[in-house]
Amino acid sequence: MTLTRERVMAALAAVGLPDGGTLASRDLVRALVIEDGAVRFVIEADSPEAAKTLAPVRQAAEAAITALEGVTRVSVALTAHGPAAKPKGDAPSLKLGRHPTDQPGKQAVPGVKHIIAVGSGKGGVGKSTVASNLAVALARHGQRVGLLDADIYGPSQPRMMGVDRRPASPDGKTIIPLKAHGVTMISIGLMLKEDDAVIWRGPMLMGALQQLLTQVEWGALDILIVDMPPGTGDIQLTLCSKFDVRGAIIVSTPQDVALLDARKALRAFQTLKTPVLGLIENMSTFICPKCGHEEHIFGEGGVRTEAAKQGLPFLGELPLSVEVRLAGDGGVPVAATDSPVAKAYERMAARLIEVL
Repeated sequence: MTLTRERVMAALAAVGLPDGGTLASRDLVRALVIEDGAVRFVIEADSPEAAKTLAPVRQAAEAAITALEGVTRVSVALTAHGPAAKPKGDAPSLKLGRHPTDQPGKQAVPGVKHIIAVGSGKGGVGKSTVASNLAVALARHGQRVGLLDADIYGPSQPRMMGVDRRPASPDGKTIIPLKAHGVTMISIGLMLKEDDAVIWRGPMLMGALQQLLTQVEWGALDILIVDMPPGTGDIQLTLCSKFDVRGAIIVSTPQDVALLDARKALRAFQTLKTPVLGLIENMSTFICPKCGHEEHIFGEGGVRTEAAKQGLPFLGELPLSVEVRLAGDGGVPVAATDSPVAKAYERMAARLIEVL
């Protein structure tokens, strides 16, 4: 019997929810993909709190689909659409945003072997998504990985990594980072209310980055991924001039306008004498989950061509995917699953390890 979307949805219509209804009747199934006997989909809850109650439902859904004739493999991700409730309690006593302190020459971060900056020339190209998923993929390769959200004005890593606890600061000087999906991470977003805006001048940004690098108890790390803000501003200047950065990765979409700004980011890192370890093409293609049609929405192969032109490694291309969006919004990076997109990040992480 042919494995069809209708058969899968009929099986999910029999999987009940704790508060009534089924996965199908409540329209909680997203990004359903059927390919050569493999079935993948996402169960999207209304909030992280609701998602926690659906763990048995995810198991029941997996069992129901596994029982279908013709199914060889099932992957079910559980995500949440809404934000997690912020826990009550005081913020760390440590104050972030002071002016930077003077330091002689470039400084290493204790316990960290390699600092890698993930940057882009402009916003909206998926740099933060790449940073979080690359960190998780590196951890799955056995690396000890940290993730620093240095996008001070727009910190998004807490949501993407599914972390909502405030980090502890036991003495007002050190910050205890959090762990998620095998990655040690910190973000100024964990120290603010979700809707609070950071309104700081350059020196305060530079001081905050310095604090997050030197006052966080990172422990022993093979790689510290730094999710940079877009552009070529104070954060880039501070990181590359004050710290021993192993190299940078540039993320861009293949369209010409994005590549114009990506070249500027490339030149900025080169000016700061920071090696560029490679380029990544994000949103390279879109495959319709319903009909399978492939469309190169932002152009085709632009970043690969640019990497060859610049004589730099091309680390890989990533699709524009509903699954990636749902996973990031739900706090479970797609690299933490066994989807084909996760495989792309695994290959990318392996190439990066070879470069290092």
